[in-house]
Amino acid sequence: MHFKVSPSKVKDAKVAVPGDKSVSHRALMLGSIANGRTDVTDFLDGEDCLQTLAAMRAMGVSIEQPGSTEISIEGVGIHGLRAPETALDLGNSGTAMRLMTGLLAAQRFNTTLVGDRSLSSRPMGRVITPLTRMGAAIDSECDGSPPLQIAGGLQLSGIDYEMPVASAQVKSAVLLAGLYAEGTTSVTEPNVTRDHTERMLRSMGAEVVVDGNRISIKGGQALAGCHVQVPGDLSSASFVVLAALLAKNADILITNVGVNPTRTGVIDILQSMGGDISLENARLLGEEPVADIRVRSSKLIGAVVPPDLVSLAIDEFPVLFVAAAAATGKTVFSGIGELRVKESDRIAAMTDGMRNLGIEVEESRDGAVVQGGRFQGGTADSFGDHRVAMSLAVAGTVADDGVVVRNVDAVDTSFPGFTSSMAAIGAHIRVVEHVTE
Repeated sequence: MHFKVSPSKVKDAKVAVPGDKSVSHRALMLGSIANGRTDVTDFLDGEDCLQTLAAMRAMGVSIEQPGSTEISIEGVGIHGLRAPETALDLGNSGTAMRLMTGLLAAQRFNTTLVGDRSLSSRPMGRVITPLTRMGAAIDSECDGSPPLQIAGGLQLSGIDYEMPVASAQVKSAVLLAGLYAEGTTSVTEPNVTRDHTERMLRSMGAEVVVDGNRISIKGGQALAGCHVQVPGDLSSASFVVLAALLAKNADILITNVGVNPTRTGVIDILQSMGGDISLENARLLGEEPVADIRVRSSKLIGAVVPPDLVSLAIDEFPVLFVAAAAATGKTVFSGIGELRVKESDRIAAMTDGMRNLGIEVEESRDGAVVQGGRFQGGTADSFGDHRVAMSLAVAGTVADDGVVVRNVDAVDTSFPGFTSSMAAIGAHIRVVEHVTE
């Protein structure tokens, strides 16, 4: 499938975005190993999270889904999971693969984790290394990629692990394994990363100690089921934010969005470029901070993005590439090498897309320099990456002529209903099966 995008007049609107993908994954996993019932509202029923749901069901967890965004989990306790009959297919989800590896490393049974072609090429060595130090036995392909074969029946021991690269997924995998380990498991991150795992563990009664960038958990703790209301996904909201900023005269309110401070780097960066973005009605949903985000069209100015904000905006850099391309002057990104091992090589994918739409980009190993300009019409490829696809689609709404974005099937993994949500603010983005050059 492909997007066909026409120049659009984005209008004033009040909109909502789907539930947070990271929180939805964690609610499924932690709710499944908690004691008692966990009810989840505003769950993201995208393909990635549904793969995790299917995996937990395959291990004996009763999960009802009375509505597309409502699930009810009957937790089986920390030692209640059962061996699945077949390999667990996690589709395109790196989050599910890495977190599940930590969760399954100390189970009593063997498991195999597989994924689609994209996930099967992504590096898992950074998870395997600390888990192996804890006593896990995990076999992978020679380059550390899936499928992963995880041995059961092993006793893990707590470790003190200094992460070489900031990654919330690796941190979460080690903490989940730490629930089953003897002693205390500690993780020290080089830069702050999203802390949804720590917050949800606390909301389910676990003691998690945070001392600066060091997070510790004692093994053997039980979790208690609870109600989880999933906030709107800031990563999804960022596409609406971008469309509003690039429009000529729009005022848009995005309601009930998660604004966890470990996730708001995209807002900080866009504000530093001149974006008129404000948070209203700040409050808490359980342990997670939420707010309504108001965005007004703005004249963006190029900037040097501080590397210390990279880990707080790692999933939103495709959006930031488009913002930089529409800004006046030059924008410099550095320290973003982690983007090369996402669903696609996002530095290369966004560089290719921007150039195809008439924007000058200089690419380096772990960064890029984007010269602001005007988007031309044309065709760009998302390389099967959902965030690249949506970012390029938003660029098309302000292009001089029509834009085609190829290979957008993966958008439903994180933002089901993307085109209808964008239509609500006036963006003309259609899904088509065939395009002509």
